[in-house]
Amino acid sequence: MTALMYHDVVAPGADDASGFPGRDAALYKVTPETFAAHLDAIARATGHVSERPSVDYRFCGAVMRERRGPGDPRDPIITFDDGGASAMTAADLLEAHGFIGHFFITANYVGAPGFVTERQLRELVQRGHVVGSHSCSHPLRMGHCTFPQLLVEWSRSCAILADITGKEVSVASVPGGDFSMKVAEAAAQAGITQLFTSEPTCGAQEMSGVTLNGRFTIQRWTTARTAAALALGKWLPRARQAVVWNAKKIGKRVGGARYLQIRRLLIGHGDEVRWGDQR
Repeated sequence: MTALMYHDVVAPGADDASGFPGRDAALYKVTPETFAAHLDAIARATGHVSERPSVDYRFCGAVMRERRGPGDPRDPIITFDDGGASAMTAADLLEAHGFIGHFFITANYVGAPGFVTERQLRELVQRGHVVGSHSCSHPLRMGHCTFPQLLVEWSRSCAILADITGKEVSVASVPGGDFSMKVAEAAAQAGITQLFTSEPTCGAQEMSGVTLNGRFTIQRWTTARTAAALALGKWLPRARQAVVWNAKKIGKRVGGARYLQIRRLLIGHGDEVRWGDQR
């Protein structure tokens, strides 16, 4: 199984209209035109077809090709972190291409400017998309939070989302890309059974009663060709992401708490958001 990690789908120059504001968050926001091109390329590469016809016979010795509809388990899992208001735009484009989305919501921000509303969350579920947790407050270094704080982040966010949608929440993604075993243990205690990380890997593994799924990160400069190659699990773009990811992990480990200060200076992150682990 391959999973792709998107964040927001916004018009050019409107980066702060959806999701968390700031230059660092903007690195992960793509335009509707770019996202549509990604979906076109992914559909062609994977053999996905948006509609399943009643009859699709192929004669003259040709091999009959199965046409797949939304939610086929062979398709890549397309995820969106943070819970920005552009989830509705993303959902429209996904449905137009015959895909469903996994939308991971930062529960404390539901209804805030630039984020999805309760009504929109219910609509996403009614339209067949998956709504999951992205914690309550989006700690940037979640793996360094205390276990009690992790348990609150997971359990409270799942309860809020379940109350809004009327559906039990058992799937989540780790905010900030900072993962540790206690993050999975707290997720399991909160009733989460599937947890998506930012580790650029295919496949899944079990940890502390939770199925862990890696994801490949999509950024604003990611081309449609690269998105399709990642969806297919091609080794070269996977290897490139692994190199960058491992370098970041080393930087986080060596820099400790100062890593975020250094990152802020390099990227130019402002004071627009106070993350959950900044007390």
